[in-house]
Amino acid sequence: MNLSAESKRVLRTWTRDLVLSLVISFVVITCLYQPVKVEGTSMMPWLADKDRLFINKIAYHVGDIHRDDVVVFHYPGDPSKSYIKRVIAEPGDTISIDHGTIYLNGHRLKEDYLPRQFRDSRSMDEIKIPPDEFFVMGDHRSISSDSRDFGPVPRHDIYGKAIYVYWPFQDAGWIR
Repeated sequence: MNLSAESKRVLRTWTRDLVLSLVISFVVITCLYQPVKVEGTSMMPWLADKDRLFINKIAYHVGDIHRDDVVVFHYPGDPSKSYIKRVIAEPGDTISIDHGTIYLNGHRLKEDYLPRQFRDSRSMDEIKIPPDEFFVMGDHRSISSDSRDFGPVPRHDIYGKAIYVYWPFQDAGWIR
């Protein structure tokens, strides 16, 4: 098969563009954003089982973790598993729970995002969050395995911030 000079140029251009696209996609997926699938219902009503979302993997390398962030982290009991939860308390905060009501630094925590049917009545004595650790909880409190069970999560185990649900399409949007 004899290709003309013009055909060779077009083929080189397409090959270059394809390789460049693959490299950019690889960098974005491995370093910046990663698609993940939610497994379980502990973050309902905002995230449901089988939802697909993007996490920002660089956010906490260049910025701080804040209260109310929805984070993805290596589960302390088995680092091969990942969990997704909401940050409730930051390093240095004190937290206690009285029959499902959270007290943060001595003040009742207002959780407008948490519907009544997803609350529970568990209690927990006051603890102070150690440096570089975060207290995380699922939004579906009655079924969530979270910091009430396994303790605060070390910062180095948190590897992403959940930012955008892209599937199912009808639920697409920014995560709050």
